[in-house]
Formats: sequence, C-alpha cells, structure tokens
Amino acid sequence: MSSYIPQTNLPLERSRLVGMMLGSVSYGAYLLLTVQAVTALVRRPRPGQKIANNRRALLCYTLIAFTLGTIAFACNIRYTEMIWIDLRDMPGGPTALIENATHYRINYVAICCGYLTAWFMQALLLYRCFVMWDWARRVMIPMVALYIGMIAVAIVILVQAGTGTIFYNINIAPAYLIIQVVLTVLYTTLVTRRLLVIRGQMRQAMAEYDSSTYDTVILMLAESAMSYTVFLIIFIIAFAVDSNTLTTICFLSINQVQGITQLFIIIRVARGRAVTNDWATRATAAPTSLAFAGTVSIVAEGTNVAQAARPEQDSVESYSISAEAAKAGV
Repeated sequence: MSSYIPQTNLPLERSRLVGMMLGSVSYGAYLLLTVQAVTALVRRPRPGQKIANNRRALLCYTLIAFTLGTIAFACNIRYTEMIWIDLRDMPGGPTALIENATHYRINYVAICCGYLTAWFMQALLLYRCFVMWDWARRVMIPMVALYIGMIAVAIVILVQAGTGTIFYNINIAPAYLIIQVVLTVLYTTLVTRRLLVIRGQMRQAMAEYDSSTYDTVILMLAESAMSYTVFLIIFIIAFAVDSNTLTTICFLSINQVQGITQLFIIIRVARGRAVTNDWATRATAAPTSLAFAGTVSIVAEGTNVAQAARPEQDSVESYSISAEAAKAGV
C-alpha cells in the first residue's frame, strides 16, 4: 500500500507561520494605535489646547487605511488556515500552496488592499511635505513623479499576480519597494530641512526661544522613517537573494509596520504636539506649530510668541510674532 508524500519545504512553511505570528503582533499594535488616534481625533480640545485643524480628514484617512489593512490581514489569516487545514491534501502540499498563493483570489484581494493602503500612506507623506514647502514646484514635481511611478509599478505587479505568476518570481517587485524607500527618505530629508530652517528663524527672532518642539518633531520623523526604511531594505535584500522565507515574513507584516510609523505622527498631531506650517508665503510671520494643515492656527489672530514657544507655560511676557519677526527681518 503506497501513501502520497507531499512536496515539503520546511523553511518556507515555517516562514509562513512565523510571518503570520509577527503579522498578528504588529496588527495588534496597529489596532491599538488606531484606537488611540481615533480617540485623539474625535476628542474635543481642552481650553487653550490646539489640535489639528484637519482632524476630520485625518480621521477618515486613519479609518480607511485601517479598514484596508484589516481586510488584507484577514485574507492572509484565512489563506494560512486553508494551507494547513482546508487544502492540505492538494498536490504539492503546503509548500505548493505558499508558492502559488496568487492562484487564489483571496490572496489577490490581500495584495490589492495592501497596495491601496501603501498608496494612501504615501499620499499623506506627500501632502505633509508639500504643505511644509508651500507647494513649491521644485519639490512637488519629483515627488509626484516618483509617486506616479510607484503606482505604475504596482499596477504591473497586480496584473502579473492576476495572471497567476508566482509572487516570488515577479522581478519588478523590488523596484516598487525601492521607490518607496526613495520617497520615504526624500520626505524625511525635505521636511527635516524645512523644520531646521524654521527653527533657525525662530532663534533669530527670539534669542531665548525654546526649540525643543522642533527637535522632538525632527527626531520623531527620523525614527519613524528609519524603522520603515530598514524594513523595506530587508525586504529588498530578500528579493535580491531569492530568499523566499525572508520575503514571506516581510510580506506578511509590511502593511502593519508602515501603518504604525504613520500613526505615531498622526497621534502627535491630533494631540496638538506637532508643528504646522503656512509661513512660506508670510515673510513676516514665523511658524510655531506643526499640524500638517494648510493654515497655521497659532500664528493667525496674533497669538503671542511665548505661548507658541512654551505651550506648557501660562505666565510670560507676550508680544506679536508677526511684529517681532518683521523686526528680525525673517
């Protein structure tokens, strides 16, 4: 009596399970941060507290991105169940099911939702960058070109995946990841440079200006970008060396990692602990708060410098930012 012995690739099968476990942990963190972000965005500000003026748009963005990420994660969970339970007797066994994941519609839905989530998140980065640079064409043109290129490459990947091409054999996939790395690094560099310029102008306008707000925001941007960029580089290396095990692990967590890095910034913005910039068109006004909105709520209506520089302190000598910035020639 003969028995069928399915094809086995234990490292690949383990990577699927490890990837799902890590994906579950990262999804839990993503869910927790989403709840915190939504709570902060819908909460009314306390007297004297400023929060993001565009909180409704941020709330919609947060919910849409989380919904898409949840659909992708749910599809991955369902297919993992199918691999070892529903379809375990299929020819080739679990290994063939993992390698030929694109043959099943549920995985195609997961891939589509994953790419849509990434497009939403990168669009938010572009918006922040453009606001900080007052929609300067020299910044917008290359960034938009990269963004369009990223979408075009993703569409090619989706077309190939839709025809049943094995995901590990889609050679253009690393190009998509590389464009994401370039966009993230460019965004971080441009916004950081802008904040440093703002900080320098504030110091010129006020000798004793406390720049801790800008320093904290710059550090936050760098840390968020670094974590996601390192993850993408590992993903790219895995594709380059044909390491299907590492590719599987990264693929199952990438959406959650990107979402987590974005939510750290959104939560800070929602709680009024970040900086907004609309000063590029106001040579006589210095910015004091980063909410990534089109208007600067603190500068408008002549809010005093002391409140902008030290929002935690109530009793300080006040004078107009615009007047002082004009005297300093900012």
